[in-house]
Amino acid sequence: MESYDVAVIGMGPGGEHVAGTLAERGLRVLGIDNGLVGGECPYWGCIPSKMMIRAANALAEARRVAQLAGSIADVQPDWAPVARRIREEATDNWDDRVAVERFVGKGGTFVRGKGRLTGPGRVDVDGVSYALTRGVVVATGSKPAIPPIAGLDQVPFWTNHEAVETKELPASMIVLGGGAIGCELAQVFARFGVQVSVVEAAGHLLPMEEPEAGELLLGVFESEGMHVHVGMTARRVDSDGAGVAVELDSGLVLHAERLLVATGRRADPAAAGLDTVGVDPSSRVAPIDERCRVADGVWAVGDITGQGAFTHVAMYQADIVIRDILGEGGPAADYRALPRVTFTDPEVGSVGLTEQQARERLTSVSVGSTNVPDTARGWIHKVGNEGLIKLIADADRGVLVGATAMGPTGGEVLGALTVAVHAQVPLDTLRSMIYAYPTFHRGIEDALRGLS
Repeated sequence: MESYDVAVIGMGPGGEHVAGTLAERGLRVLGIDNGLVGGECPYWGCIPSKMMIRAANALAEARRVAQLAGSIADVQPDWAPVARRIREEATDNWDDRVAVERFVGKGGTFVRGKGRLTGPGRVDVDGVSYALTRGVVVATGSKPAIPPIAGLDQVPFWTNHEAVETKELPASMIVLGGGAIGCELAQVFARFGVQVSVVEAAGHLLPMEEPEAGELLLGVFESEGMHVHVGMTARRVDSDGAGVAVELDSGLVLHAERLLVATGRRADPAAAGLDTVGVDPSSRVAPIDERCRVADGVWAVGDITGQGAFTHVAMYQADIVIRDILGEGGPAADYRALPRVTFTDPEVGSVGLTEQQARERLTSVSVGSTNVPDTARGWIHKVGNEGLIKLIADADRGVLVGATAMGPTGGEVLGALTVAVHAQVPLDTLRSMIYAYPTFHRGIEDALRGLS
């Protein structure tokens, strides 16, 4: 049986970072993946989807120029060259073969196959066993969660993979799920001329975010010609000859050429063999401590930990695991200021607790907000200036515990708020700062005045 110091099962962003860094530091590392090295992010997730969003936003801006000038814009480029460029550039910059060669060049060993932990210090890859002297890192990511809707297994449907890979636009599309992925892709396709309907079971879009953000985004979507159905679920899906028919629990039946299922993602700890080191086989996440340890000699990073299906979480945890394996110490994991951004237009950036979460956990909460159109920069921006800045403070301690920055470049405005939450900057200090004029981030100062 071959022996290595560390095995990394899953070579997505976090796993690849752990494996490559440990190999550079002189450890004998076995990297294992059944798919493309780099994982979801570079091929179907963060990178190509944001390129699609950029193309759609540029199209929207072209239309807004005419709107500002008082005329009607008729800007409708062909989807085919846009789609081709996005796929070519994404795959050129994140090539599986190059990624494997880079890892091997650092001294690592790569095995293509389905890896599974078989017990402490043991992994199996398609029937071949390996022994590990220091341990195993599980970074197997997640897959689209497919809801148990009657008839869904009998009709063809898209996940984000097919949506990103498509070379031709459908005439119409139903999107099941109004979370980040569903909203981002729905807006992209709508801006390229597809008739889009979005169905979200929660009472507002982006159910993980502040209700005000979801309600504002709904208004933007409807102004762009999309049909949004919140507080409704799909009861049944059928083929109707030309496409699909989706019956909602309200009795309404929607028809479209294509169906996109974007109802979240799901990890499978048992498939990675974590049940062999004490994890409940029915668990949907790998329980980890502040050093991302699942058990003695076993670590987990990324989606499988349940700390958020974000590349930045996987990379953050990867650094913690690297230090722990090398015995270097350093800060433990701290998710109080975990930032998240939905790259719709307007962008929705959030950090920390929502107002509801804060009121459930704290004895005294103060909330302040301002609408982006009411700020100087928002007024200057005019068309496309929808958004808000909302601050959530622990009134007893006088610090921010959560915030939302929605608007043009909302994800960038979020940077200042993430620092404030993470570093527990006193509210008095934030109020005494100088905010550049006229910027979108200056709206933070307005929201601070409204804290009550």
